[in-house]
Amino acid sequence: MCPLHPPGTLYRIDDLALASRLSFFLWSSLPDDQLLEVAATGKLHEPEELKRQVKRMIADPRSATLAKNFGSQWLNLTKLPEITPDPAIFPYASGAGDLREDFVQEITLFMDDIIRADQSVLDLLTSPYTFVNERLALHYDINTVRGDQFRKIKLADSSRFGLLGKGGVLMTSAYPNRTSPVLRGAYVLERIMGMPPPIPPPAVEALPATNADKKPATVRELLEVHRQKPQCFSCHAAIDPIGFVLEGFDATGKSRRIDRFARTAIDTMGELPDGTKVRNPDELRAALLADPAPFVQNVTERLLMYALGRVIEAHDMPFVRDIVRRSGADNYKFSTLITNIVLSDDFTKAVVPEAKDAPVIKQAALIK
Repeated sequence: MCPLHPPGTLYRIDDLALASRLSFFLWSSLPDDQLLEVAATGKLHEPEELKRQVKRMIADPRSATLAKNFGSQWLNLTKLPEITPDPAIFPYASGAGDLREDFVQEITLFMDDIIRADQSVLDLLTSPYTFVNERLALHYDINTVRGDQFRKIKLADSSRFGLLGKGGVLMTSAYPNRTSPVLRGAYVLERIMGMPPPIPPPAVEALPATNADKKPATVRELLEVHRQKPQCFSCHAAIDPIGFVLEGFDATGKSRRIDRFARTAIDTMGELPDGTKVRNPDELRAALLADPAPFVQNVTERLLMYALGRVIEAHDMPFVRDIVRRSGADNYKFSTLITNIVLSDDFTKAVVPEAKDAPVIKQAALIK
């Protein structure tokens, strides 16, 4: 509590506190000597100095923790340890072939490369580059990488571009034994675009294992029957088309053309609520980024949440939208988003808490 200001007052935190807040945001660690020296002079709060420090700290290798911690939180990669691929169905991604740690490392290196190079936030969805070692490369049907060390490569398969082609994202949005267009569609809407899908009605029946003829069917065929129910159609109309487009990847993120159960070709056609037809990940990305503002707003909102360590409320949204508008002139660069967050009152100031009544201590009655 700040004794110089009455409760409820917004005040600027001192430069040493600001240095710590900035360092934990970008490095998940204590400030370095240079940041402390600037703070000691009392100049860290000055906008131009803050901008210089943000740019320096983003370029520093220590900012890799931002990609790792923020990326895992945003993309729900912390769920991966709970998803153990069924070894009977996916022996190539089970046991010694377990790729879950490699998936997290790939996304961490991918995001860190974009952030530290100060590229556009949109590159998270469109970049043709990724980071793989030999095991992960083989999973992606790439035969030119050898060894355990991760290295940056340019992808030949455009379906792998950006986050939507990453094995970690694809496995996080699937079941251990099969894909789920519903999970993947909902994941893209909520985690990527910041548009939470409709809440399903209570007591929703699980998908059957076979079709009406008791024959193996694709997940798409089973969902087509399920969504014919009036109470189910409204939710699935928004969710399923996105998930269908990603059915070209199995539950472990490996490319496929044939459904292993129905033994039929995978149908990846989807029609979005606005009538746009998408047949593959390339067309889905183009549709999602036809208006880039929702994606950038989602990244900004989640980055602000990470920086402040609190849930974003309705009163924060005008500020979030303002950042998106201003960053558009700078091609939505990461440094622009981060700098605007750091310069904000939410980051550089604090509110004096309301005084609480002193606790009343009642003396126990003496037993006579």
